[in-house]
Amino acid sequence: MAPRTAKLAPLALAATASLTLGAAPATPTATPTAQLTATFMATAKYRDHRLAVAAGYVPDKYCVVNPGEGGGALGYPHFNHAYDGSTDPKKPTALLYEGDGAGHWKLAGLEWMVVDRDGRTDTDDDRPSLFGQPFRGPLPARYAGQKVHYSLHLWLWKRNPSGRFEPFNPKVVCRPGTTRPRPAVPAAPVAPATPAAPAAPAVPPAAAPS
Repeated sequence: MAPRTAKLAPLALAATASLTLGAAPATPTATPTAQLTATFMATAKYRDHRLAVAAGYVPDKYCVVNPGEGGGALGYPHFNHAYDGSTDPKKPTALLYEGDGAGHWKLAGLEWMVVDRDGRTDTDDDRPSLFGQPFRGPLPARYAGQKVHYSLHLWLWKRNPSGRFEPFNPKVVCRPGTTRPRPAVPAAPVAPATPAAPAAPAVPPAAAPS
């Protein structure tokens, strides 16, 4: 029986037909097709979740859903900060997994993140690209410590009906209770009660004339 990786190879290689082949490759040999093939070969081993963790990919405790309209989710990001700023097709910054809550993990997608050079969201002269696709951004920080950055997602291991490079996948679902709690909205301050006006002193009745 052929190994599972061999069975999946035609799917990954066939997907290269949907890439933007007209984009200029980074080098004469690094075509989008070659980059995608390199990614497939380098990340196939991470379908074994234990190997991903051993390689330095740290699981996020929360499943990430699309905060805007359109639905879908990322699943559980596993970041390897040694690959922050990577545009190497073999070294994604994060692996995206589906988890069932019982210790079973299924690799679904990949993400590359590059910090914006000037930290501004209104300039993009340093926008990177990979697989013939420009990174999205510059994007504002999503959590404490993160900087303005560019991001590119690739749904290599789970089909995304919205598009192979779209950030969120409607086929990925976060189970109830697994997403990051929303910050509590502080209650509006209660205005102090207006003190009642003191009662007017009683006026003694006028004395009757004698």
